[in-house]
Amino acid sequence: MKITRLPVDPGPAGWNALLPEAAAPVPLESAVTADWLVIGAGIAGLAAARRLAQLHPGDRIVVLEARRVAEGPAGRNSGFMIDLPHDLTSEDYGGAIERDRFQIRANRHAIAFAHGAVEEYGLTPEAFDPCGKINAAATEKGHRHNLDFARHLKALGEPCEMLDAGQMQELCGTGYYHSGLFTPGAVMVQPAMYVRGVARGLASNRVQIHEGSPVVALDRSGDWVAKTPKGQVVAPRVILAVNGHAEAFGQFTGRLMHVFTYASMTRALTEGEVARLGGQARWGVTPSDPLGTTVRRISGTGGDRIVVRNRFTYNPTLESSDAQLARVVRDHDRAFAARFPMLAGVDMEYRWGGRLCLSRNGVAAFGQSDEGLFSACCQNGLGLAKGTLGGVLAAEQASGVGSELLDGMLAEAEPQRLPWGPVARIGATAVLRWGEKRAGREL
Repeated sequence: MKITRLPVDPGPAGWNALLPEAAAPVPLESAVTADWLVIGAGIAGLAAARRLAQLHPGDRIVVLEARRVAEGPAGRNSGFMIDLPHDLTSEDYGGAIERDRFQIRANRHAIAFAHGAVEEYGLTPEAFDPCGKINAAATEKGHRHNLDFARHLKALGEPCEMLDAGQMQELCGTGYYHSGLFTPGAVMVQPAMYVRGVARGLASNRVQIHEGSPVVALDRSGDWVAKTPKGQVVAPRVILAVNGHAEAFGQFTGRLMHVFTYASMTRALTEGEVARLGGQARWGVTPSDPLGTTVRRISGTGGDRIVVRNRFTYNPTLESSDAQLARVVRDHDRAFAARFPMLAGVDMEYRWGGRLCLSRNGVAAFGQSDEGLFSACCQNGLGLAKGTLGGVLAAEQASGVGSELLDGMLAEAEPQRLPWGPVARIGATAVLRWGEKRAGREL
């Protein structure tokens, strides 16, 4: 398997830009042997490496990352680690009761694993804050979606609380929202701070992480041999944790949908702007319509800022350009102005795009595909929770450790095959545009 090109993410990873410059990377520049190789140092790859270190404390574990930790999708997501059903293809995020109960158990297992890493490596609440989240409704239709979702959660036995317009304004400082649905189990993550902290913790536990080391070929002759531009790793077992890039490794070809979503982050607000805004210093809302606008207010490293995320594009080549970014983020400015008129004149300092990998039937690209080769890919828009879970379970499967959650993952169908390329592109683009138009003021 020769890998000739890497995905292209437009713009800087804004979350990472807020942090102090990381230590110089250590690319792989020699031939090494290992007991385990993990390809990809994102959410899934770091979770897999940590679980392997727990299960095999004496083994040599090597992680290869094409770029810098937190510069790829792991450092570009919105930072919601969600415990409840959150199906982006559903009108109200929910699904069948029993499937949703399994998903809740799985997501909470992932959150508990991530929380263990936070405690072990001494990360702060700014990196990982188990404060819950709000599904915000800007329209009567959105409010009805929240009511439907609340009824679904109550059928599941899950706690939630409806917030009225006044409570939403007290929280967010804006009168834009009609209502909100608070659920207490989600975690708000500063994604770059989190993944860099986990990577540092793993390195201190003798896991070797080589940044700037893209795998350009992966072959098996007895053991697996992964070649980088200046080195190679020989290992009997490999965990592939590269999300949609798995197709470049010959895995799940023609079964994965590659979608970009986009975000903008303001400059740090002044004291006067903070006073005009009001509300609480840290909060996050997902939209009641899955194709609406996600908003977070953050404070801490980098100052007091607001992040908005909306718009989706279908990019089967795993490439999005700065020109495409410039076109879609105009909607960020409109969404920001509509929600925060008291902050007129506040500019966006960072704008970026990040990749999602989806399957038509909403399942992961997971499991053993060859002798010693395991995949933890396709997170269907929930990279923090499902990426963590996929990495943990891939490490356990490769180690022969069984569980109810692993059995459930292995029982799922394969990702469904996509239509012929041009048909898939036209169909996916039409569905996205129609969904965004239908979102109305939620966008």
